[in-house]
Amino acid sequence: MDVVNNEFEVGECKGQKLVDGEQMPLVLRPAEAQKRGVCSLVAALKANKEWFEEKLMQHSAVLLRGFDVRDAEGFNDIVDAFGWDDIRYVGPAPRTHIHKRVWTANEGPLSEFIYYHHEMVLIKEFPTKVILFCQVPPPEGGETPFVPSFRVTERMLEEYPDNVREMEEKGLRYSFTAVSKNDTTSMRGRGWEDAFGTSDPVEAERRASALGMNIEWLPNGGVKTILGPRPLTRVFPGRKARRMWFNTVVGMHGKETSSATMADGSEIPEHVVKRCGEIIEEESVQFKWEEGDVLFLDNLALLHGRRPSLPPRRVLVATCK
Repeated sequence: MDVVNNEFEVGECKGQKLVDGEQMPLVLRPAEAQKRGVCSLVAALKANKEWFEEKLMQHSAVLLRGFDVRDAEGFNDIVDAFGWDDIRYVGPAPRTHIHKRVWTANEGPLSEFIYYHHEMVLIKEFPTKVILFCQVPPPEGGETPFVPSFRVTERMLEEYPDNVREMEEKGLRYSFTAVSKNDTTSMRGRGWEDAFGTSDPVEAERRASALGMNIEWLPNGGVKTILGPRPLTRVFPGRKARRMWFNTVVGMHGKETSSATMADGSEIPEHVVKRCGEIIEEESVQFKWEEGDVLFLDNLALLHGRRPSLPPRRVLVATCK
């Protein structure tokens, strides 16, 4: 294995893929056994911050494996090592605050598949990095697969150029409904009071507007949130001018509690959405969690999801600007 910066060696993991000449994810392990501890890891990350950020931009995903990361406190220290600003999660997933900038990942039922998405893709301000820590790996399933977003755009342009062009020109509109209080029996069960940080409807409307949302109040005390127009794809600096599939059409189209249409209200053809979902799955990168894994994802370049699993499974998350 190659040793880099005298701190890490480049490893491998099952499910790793070569995408456009780069390994996804890049696996970094301790170069020496005595450098497995969190304190040594934090020191190494601080000393090699720019190098690590370059590797994350290059590979889109970096997996730290083989380090002795055991709890939320140690995970928080790793995230803090970079000095990246925190960003508060806004979205439908029920989550619990654990420690400082560390939260649980989606607490919806483990039996459900959380569909691929860019974190907070519909909000005006979204994180550039999503960082995950596996404290308790599941006995079966529970992977966090991710997808190089530019590959989805490339393949959709090859197969459906006219549909892509129309969605690009018109933009997209989404809607989803939220109950008042959190419902952890649903992976989209976060209540609007928790999401907006207030139980005051007037203040909730103000905060929704600041996030680029319009809301309609429902008779049961819940809300219907409307967002749009939103782009189909985005190009971000430093990522080889790749057009990212920066939307959640497949995840929200035609669902019981959500919808995705073109911004003028016209429907997105069902067969186009179905094929897009197949392409996303075909391009996905899968790997098995191991205890102590810390996975850094470039949220501007990757969609990610969660496979169904058997309990127990405990994965914690931090999101950064």
